[in-house]
Amino acid sequence: PKYKRNGISNLYAALDVASGKVITKMTVAKRAVEFISVLRAHRPTSTKRSLRVHVVLDNYLSHKTESVRTWLLGHLRFEFHFTPTYSSWMNQVERWFAALTTKYLQLSVHRSVAELTRGIKEWTDNWNENPKPFIWTKSADEIFASMQKYLEPIVSPQTSEEGH
Repeated sequence: PKYKRNGISNLYAALDVASGKVITKMTVAKRAVEFISVLRAHRPTSTKRSLRVHVVLDNYLSHKTESVRTWLLGHLRFEFHFTPTYSSWMNQVERWFAALTTKYLQLSVHRSVAELTRGIKEWTDNWNENPKPFIWTKSADEIFASMQKYLEPIVSPQTSEEGH
């Protein structure tokens, strides 16, 4: 059978790491304007105004545009943290995306973007009825120790000039 693509959609997800609850928004494009609309739509109402909102992001270009930086300057409560390249596993929402993929998307067929959007919303609503936070099995120190060889510079200052 030939694969037929019936449209595309982008899924944004915000994970509350303390509760395990997820907020999602689907968009037709993945530009800075959509990203800012997601930030506006998902302002945390349950946290005290004095608390900062930490947002962990991948390095997608739309997260780093001038318009996003301008929005961030007007919303000082928010603080962005970017995962290192090839380290999406450090962002716990990726575990949720994996669950969505293996427990729903791979087991379902959608004939339209609207059908897909409804299905993801229903699956997310079911997830949020009994959310479970993802728990790290190692301490931050253990994780960083295991990553140390990847965090060190590839070229040292002594050898960069000589090509050794």
